[in-house]
Amino acid sequence: MRRVEPVLVTERLVLRQFSGADAGQLLALDGDPAVMRFLDRQTRTLAEIESEVLPRFLASYRRYRDFGFWAADTSHDGEFIGWLGLRPVMPADMAIVHWRDAPPDARVVELGYRLRRSAWGRGYATEGARALIGRAFSSPGVEEIVATTMAVNARSRRVLDKAGLRYDRTVHVDWPDPLEGTEHGEAEVESGNAVEARDCLVGQVEIGGTEVVEQLAGTACADDGVNGR
Repeated sequence: MRRVEPVLVTERLVLRQFSGADAGQLLALDGDPAVMRFLDRQTRTLAEIESEVLPRFLASYRRYRDFGFWAADTSHDGEFIGWLGLRPVMPADMAIVHWRDAPPDARVVELGYRLRRSAWGRGYATEGARALIGRAFSSPGVEEIVATTMAVNARSRRVLDKAGLRYDRTVHVDWPDPLEGTEHGEAEVESGNAVEARDCLVGQVEIGGTEVVEQLAGTACADDGVNGR
């Protein structure tokens, strides 16, 4: 089991920073066609993980204190099951997938996650998403959480719904190499304003030794663990 200081701990998950030692784990994740079904037509290679994916994750820790992309390990045995993340974004008159990264004092944050197939159907994505929503709203200035997934990705849409995010709109993006189902658009969801969201904040999670509220929208349920496209 890795001896890494956790960033966030839930009932069954430990979120921590990535390191170069995680390249093989990320390859197993992004190298699975089922995981990439709603994300990309191609799986990723080790070279792409090491030159593109890991550098992006590691850079998020240098730029942000409260946001970034974190590895998700199971608390009982330390098994790597994927990642969850919060990306500060700059809202614009276009699809969320095209919103630019924002400075650390952003008011809007995008929720994302990607889990290994072996972790699907066990409620991990919902549990982690709720915890990250709680983390985001514990950060000064954050007013809204958003997320997006392909409209046909019904399982991911259920995760976002159970995490307390509500449907906002469906947008159509002109992708250069569209995936099957793209013609139905991208479903975008949001938390509503911070006051509304905090009205349903209950429970607690531990973040860096400090307890903060966790958003709970109903009971924990089985889910699948891929959002994004």
